[in-house]
Amino acid sequence: MSIPDTALPPDVHDTVVTVGTFDGVHRGHQDVLAHLVRRAASLGTRSVLVTFEPHPLEVVNPAAAPSLLTVGDEKLEVLAESGIDYVAIVPFTRALAAFGAEQFVDEVLVGRYRVRHLLMGHDHGFGRNRAGDESVLRALGEARGFTVEAVDPVVGPHGQPVSSTAIRRAVAGGDLDRARDGLGRHYAVGGRVTRGEQRGRYLGFPTINIPLPSPRKLLPPQGVYAVRVQTPRGAFGGMLNLGPRPTFGDAGVTLEAHLFDAAGDFYGMRVRVDFLRRLRDTARFETPEALVEQLARDERAARETLALTS
Repeated sequence: MSIPDTALPPDVHDTVVTVGTFDGVHRGHQDVLAHLVRRAASLGTRSVLVTFEPHPLEVVNPAAAPSLLTVGDEKLEVLAESGIDYVAIVPFTRALAAFGAEQFVDEVLVGRYRVRHLLMGHDHGFGRNRAGDESVLRALGEARGFTVEAVDPVVGPHGQPVSSTAIRRAVAGGDLDRARDGLGRHYAVGGRVTRGEQRGRYLGFPTINIPLPSPRKLLPPQGVYAVRVQTPRGAFGGMLNLGPRPTFGDAGVTLEAHLFDAAGDFYGMRVRVDFLRRLRDTARFETPEALVEQLARDERAARETLALTS
């Protein structure tokens, strides 16, 4: 359950809490959340994730703020599968950024979220200048009646701890396999289908059009991709163009996907596009007929990818 920046329901006491931005909700985050759920069950209480909006660096140092793996409802949709009881979304402001570790513990963790047991990721710290490290928090916990537990990092197949930074690097570089290894799922973009210009229908490849997400959202390199699209009517394989449509003189960046074996329209539906494999660069074709021939080749390549991808 998502709750605003308020106290928990009055009947919830002695919670198990973890804190962080959790951008991407990657395998390391998932491990922390699994520990959180198990610890709350063992103590007979509720689990709470305290997270922030916007990303703290957007307030503290905007020039260093990263593009994000999950924006808006995307993070909540992934968190909904984790089994935690509450997600507390705390507005990150300059006032909050000025909190020292002790003030953050007293006003936020104890005052609002009634912490009994605090779970920390291996590299996490909070309060001004991230001064609230494990040793500081253990001392504060002893004085205020809560315990602290640190969770070891999850190491990826390349021998490094899984991190949002490494996954962002993989997505930006088009390494979707490495991004999937870190996330534990395919990299995705979510949005609500809008009406386009119907060019794809005229060409025999009707598409769904998805508005570009927040400018804070990290997108993979422009190109044509094999994708799987999750819709309220089920999952469909497909191919997607991310970028301009140079054959028709459109320089603007678009997200439009042709769904295989799908009938009817999807207007107004919220969908999620899972990126499976990059097939080629965007390209300009001399005629619509030449484009159609290439789209047929793209479809064959995308179907081959889908047949090999879970």
